[in-house]
Amino acid sequence: MDTDLDALSREQLIAEVKKLRQGIREHRDSSGHDLCWHHPALWALLPERTDPQPVVPDWPQFLRGCIHYRESLDAQLPDAARSDQPYSK
Repeated sequence: MDTDLDALSREQLIAEVKKLRQGIREHRDSSGHDLCWHHPALWALLPERTDPQPVVPDWPQFLRGCIHYRESLDAQLPDAARSDQPYSK
């Protein structure tokens, strides 16, 4: 894995690092309802071309996971700004 990097020039490696950093920043900077989404664009930055299909929990387990994730944000980011903006498609 990652042997594709061995053949890249310095300039190509720098371009690859910049591309990966931009993808990470886009993911990191997601906020609000965007935190809840499936992120195939981030995974597409990897060289291996797969289309992993996630195992999707049933609704009760999924909602418990969402609540746990939101509770973890309260614990980890107690001073983060809060929003009451509703979800809109």
